[in-house]
Amino acid sequence: MTNPSHTVLTRRERQIMDILYRRGRATAAEVLEDLSGTPSSSTVRTQLRVLEEKGHVRHEEEGLRYVYVPAVPRRAARKSALRHLVDTFFDGSAEKVVGALLGGEGARLSEDELTRIADLVAKAKKESGR
Repeated sequence: MTNPSHTVLTRRERQIMDILYRRGRATAAEVLEDLSGTPSSSTVRTQLRVLEEKGHVRHEEEGLRYVYVPAVPRRAARKSALRHLVDTFFDGSAEKVVGALLGGEGARLSEDELTRIADLVAKAKKESGR
């Protein structure tokens, strides 16, 4: 098993993880029910096995079926995905991320959202002693 914080998930793997986080636990058949498109049952089982090899899920045996559960807390997975996004598209710069959000996309932020962002920045400054 690899360290899940250092693995990148495909779009379909992220969809499967979203289903598992939402449900808490699910069989391959239950994951298949919730997935968009028409993947085959064997494809979903294979993707669940790959997610298990990557360390993102684990399974429990209940009779003859496997029940899959997330092995990584959602918050940790979110943090790892965000770090990967920032490193890949913004050269590791939080400033570039915020600039992108406030640039073209900033027009869609409400006054309340901007205030909360400003509060987070102020809190981060205070905690770092700046």
